Amino acid sequence: MKHLLLIIGICGAIFTANAQTTKLLRLEDCYVQARANYPLVNRQQLISKSAQYSIENAAKGYLPQISINGQATYQSDVTQVPIKLSGVDVPTISKDQYKAFASINQTIYDGGAIKLKKQMIQAEADLNSQQLEVDLYQLKERINQLFFGVLIANQQLAQTDTVKRDIQLGLSKVNAAIVNGTALKSNADVLQAELLKLEQRGIELKATRSAFMQMLGLFINQPLADDYVLEMPAQIIANSAISRPELKLFDAQKTLIDYQAKNVTSKNLPKLGLFLEGGYGRPALNMLQNNFDSYYVSGLRMSWSLSGFYTSKKEKAILAMNSRFVDYQKETFLLNTNLQLKQASADQAKSTNLIASDNAIISLRSRIKNTALAQLQYGVINANDYLREVNAEDQAKQNQTLHGIQLLMAQYNQKTTSGN
Repeated sequence: MKHLLLIIGICGAIFTANAQTTKLLRLEDCYVQARANYPLVNRQQLISKSAQYSIENAAKGYLPQISINGQATYQSDVTQVPIKLSGVDVPTISKDQYKAFASINQTIYDGGAIKLKKQMIQAEADLNSQQLEVDLYQLKERINQLFFGVLIANQQLAQTDTVKRDIQLGLSKVNAAIVNGTALKSNADVLQAELLKLEQRGIELKATRSAFMQMLGLFINQPLADDYVLEMPAQIIANSAISRPELKLFDAQKTLIDYQAKNVTSKNLPKLGLFLEGGYGRPALNMLQNNFDSYYVSGLRMSWSLSGFYTSKKEKAILAMNSRFVDYQKETFLLNTNLQLKQASADQAKSTNLIASDNAIISLRSRIKNTALAQLQYGVINANDYLREVNAEDQAKQNQTLHGIQLLMAQYNQKTTSGN
């Protein structure tokens, strides 16, 4: 662990020294920029604006409702007075009748329907907004993969350069021994071939790093050129308490279901309101007057539809089942998330133990390599024997680097998984 902290400290010092010529990119900055530049984030404003308009429209249900109507009819028969009185002219109603009228209805009591409609609109908007938060939160996992992928490639490239220096040092000693006649030229050829293989490995690692950088640049909407350096994140102790946006999503689903259940009750309550109707037609209110005339009617109207009681019980049962289904989803999510957190904790413990072993292995491999270099210089071993020890030390150092970054990645994965 001390060696890992030393490596991270050295990297930080190098980054600080080159701050004037390089641009540092931090993991937290990538989170922020990826969220800000992801196209889906624009949906948040649409959700809020749509909910605002819908609530304003629903609130207009409290305003007087005005309608204008007109009709012209012809009927087969009309009302007649079956009595004839001398000297009295009883008018006959025309079979063609006309009416144009306007009606105004003002709700007094609607069983809370309008209020519930506004609440359901807001609850649905909150649900959509929280679903968007869940979708955006998943960006963190993808950013983690790309960011730490670049860090691993960087460390492997740095280790490749170290191995090159070791082989070049051995090559210089072999060349000197060849001049003195104590070594074969084939030993130099073996080392030279290994240098070419390392060049190929460097090309592959640079291509991998470039691909990761390009994908990361797409997420944060920023081209990442060679002057960008990813800062090694600091080690953290993640909180294991779960605080993911999915939990709020489940709560939003339950809230919407609660309002829907209240709406089932509300729509089966009686409705009370005032009305005023005024018009002009033939006949008007006096059915015995066959002339065009104006009229008005006003009063109090009560309506109560009882047919809703046929289905209300089953509707509430369906909503109750939906609520339980959300509970099962939440329990499943918590179970899976806790399993992921346990795995992340186990990965951290494993990486910590491996790093401690890596330090001892590197110390031994370095001594063996240095001994092999001296033996190569005096012709005790050949180039293949020396390369075997160089590669063994290289593998040990790569393992340490990989385990160190895996430890960091496990810590940040745990932080992302828990939502803290």
